[in-house]
Amino acid sequence: MAEFIDADLSGSRFVRSDLSGVVMRAVEIQGADIDAPWLFDGDSFLRINGVDVIPLVEAELNRRFPGRAERRATDPDGLRTAWAALERTWAATLSRVEAMPPGTTDISVDGEWSFAETLRHLVMATDTWLRRAIQEVDQPYHPLGVPNAEYETDGHDMTVWATGQPSFAEVLEVRAGRVAMVRDFLATVTAGELTATRRNPWAPDYPETVLSCLHTILQEEWEHLRYAVRDLDRIR
Repeated sequence: MAEFIDADLSGSRFVRSDLSGVVMRAVEIQGADIDAPWLFDGDSFLRINGVDVIPLVEAELNRRFPGRAERRATDPDGLRTAWAALERTWAATLSRVEAMPPGTTDISVDGEWSFAETLRHLVMATDTWLRRAIQEVDQPYHPLGVPNAEYETDGHDMTVWATGQPSFAEVLEVRAGRVAMVRDFLATVTAGELTATRRNPWAPDYPETVLSCLHTILQEEWEHLRYAVRDLDRIR
């Protein structure tokens, strides 16, 4: 409930900050860069000069990333189609990276994860939501995976991620294995299995379904693909 009047916040950087419900009036926001991965969840809105821009942003991202619109599929065939589209988009991005100068995969832009670190995080995300949540594997994590924040290691053995700096070839190998795991799971999943109840990996008292876990995997994949492409555009 803070109030800023005639305040100069130009050049400020907010990371993992809650700005929901913020009201701005008579402000200068030219050049502002907002990245809100949960912008499309629920009944949220973001108005600029009285216009809700969320539908505009959603449509533009779907145009830029063909197949992204399928990430909320609710039946087995739709989920398989959604994952196949995602795989094609990642394959094209990997081909782009291969054509860039050596060392590109380890470059960090504005303190964000490098391309290699992004793939390592997606390994961890797959282990969390497929292996741990859906398949209920006791020891689901590959040591190469990278967690996002402290809450993603809370109550778990931190040494599982203490692997140093693997080569990009090693990252690609493990990442390809996790992509195949999701593909193989979706190949046989049934509509009935999608409704089965699972525990949220980070909040065990909060119920999930197999479908909601899969939606989280798809959300993680598309958001981190967007981040990766954004930063590759800066590197080139």
